Amino acid sequence: MASQRKFFVGGNWKMNGNKASIDGIIQFLNAGPLDPNTEVVVSPPAIYMEYVRGKLDQKIGVAGQNCYKVEKGAFTGDISANMIKDIGCEWVILGHSERRNVFGESDQLIGEKVKYALSQGVKVIACIGEKIEEREGGKTEEVVYRQMQAIVDNVAPDQWANVVVAYEPVWAIGTGKTATPAQAQDVHQKLRAWVAKKVSEPVANSLRIVYGGSVSAGNCKELGGQADIDGSLVGGASLKPDFVQIVNATQ
Repeated sequence: MASQRKFFVGGNWKMNGNKASIDGIIQFLNAGPLDPNTEVVVSPPAIYMEYVRGKLDQKIGVAGQNCYKVEKGAFTGDISANMIKDIGCEWVILGHSERRNVFGESDQLIGEKVKYALSQGVKVIACIGEKIEEREGGKTEEVVYRQMQAIVDNVAPDQWANVVVAYEPVWAIGTGKTATPAQAQDVHQKLRAWVAKKVSEPVANSLRIVYGGSVSAGNCKELGGQADIDGSLVGGASLKPDFVQIVNATQ
């Protein structure tokens, strides 16, 4: 089934970069070569999104790292899906573990953001994942199903083509620890079965579920070779030329 789902690699730059370093990233991305069978989306800090969109090859998507659940208003420091679209970008990352665990965003709020972004024609990379104490307590499935339920409740049947789910175990993000390919595949497989039950079999078969958490040039091929892993959401490594190798993981 994986062969019918287009491989997807996202680069989350987080709060990193300035114009000089971003020019370097744009240079290696535009030079590639990037596998034409992989969809690539990068996510610079909001302040640089328009700059990146103007210089980056149009084949590569540009995403916001977050956005709020309404079009406009008195929400100091935030941005809307409409603004992302207005500057020519078409994706947003929502529910990243740092938004959940550093900034205290609830499952419900993330669900509401997903609903609004999709209603405005902005595609969503929706992140889920458990913390180390939850994994060690045997609660991985309980946590990811709960987080997924808040997303599922806010996606209409005809919107699933505009959603990518990123499974990112929090204990593996930026720690250098990675879930083994078998551990990651196990969660992806269970998530897909859960989606088949809660949404539908066709959605489960077509939904791209990507892995995030210390993905590197060294482990991307083995991760990408798993039956239910449809790509990766990459943090630190997306700032380096190695990112090209991650994009080309299935070649």
